[in-house]
Amino acid sequence: MAAFLFGLLFLAMQSPQIPSRAVADEGPPSFPTAPPSAANDTGATGHPDGTLRQLPKIIIIGVRKGGTRALIEMLSLHSAVAAAENEVHFFDWESHFQKGLAWYLSQMPYAFPDQLTVEKTPAYFTSGKVPKRIHQMSPDIKLLLILRDPTERVLSDYTQVFYNRLQKHKHYQPIESVLVKDGEINLGYKALNRSLYYVHMQNWLRYFPSQSIHVVDGDALIRDPFPEMKRVERFLNLEPQINASNFYFNKTKGFYCLRDHGRERCLHDSKGRPHPHMAPAILQKLYQFFHEPNKRFFELVGRTFSWN
Repeated sequence: MAAFLFGLLFLAMQSPQIPSRAVADEGPPSFPTAPPSAANDTGATGHPDGTLRQLPKIIIIGVRKGGTRALIEMLSLHSAVAAAENEVHFFDWESHFQKGLAWYLSQMPYAFPDQLTVEKTPAYFTSGKVPKRIHQMSPDIKLLLILRDPTERVLSDYTQVFYNRLQKHKHYQPIESVLVKDGEINLGYKALNRSLYYVHMQNWLRYFPSQSIHVVDGDALIRDPFPEMKRVERFLNLEPQINASNFYFNKTKGFYCLRDHGRERCLHDSKGRPHPHMAPAILQKLYQFFHEPNKRFFELVGRTFSWN
């Protein structure tokens, strides 16, 4: 039944057939015209100390509740990386996209010319219009995608919404009521769609070759961040710099924190919250539902992950 339900959802969301390689340039970028700015023709704005605002060479495209904040904080340990402080939502929010590339550039940090600028917006991965827009801006950009076990990601997604509503004294629905409808997995639940990685990945591969997208194992990053970050360094062709001493396990928080030049810092307390209790039978339904889409995703990216 789980496979049948996935088939229905997949057909409804089916993207056009993926070509054997990423599509060629589809014409000049269709970015809105923005007001004049201090940007020069290299896509950078200058600062008296020699630093520049530069368009990103790296974008962390997702996924929501996959570990994007941890990834960008860990990547910021490298001296050759300059990270945007906030989620920009340029390519997925029309109100931002209509402001043009000059506005997008203004959201980037000042960086030295030899540094690589990175921004992260987790919603990019599941937005159908984003891959084409990023490709039009920079077809050679490096993309980082961090994923967790789809079932765990759904539970984390629900947990974030649950605590947000709880803090605002708003009504919330028990997890069983949003996950299950008429005894079956609720295909209308948005958090479920975000965990159908295969459906979204095929859209990205219409515009970018697989060599331009590095998938970070979010579950492995939680267990032992150092090996995963070494893989990220190699993908980005960065000089090896991040080392094991940059990470230490915080027993109170229950996850790894960062150590950088004698300073220690951890992610916000909102990270790593315990998931609500769920009946084993419903949990098993989720595992069964994701079995087939996980298999298709593994085939698409040419590797497997330790997901239930």
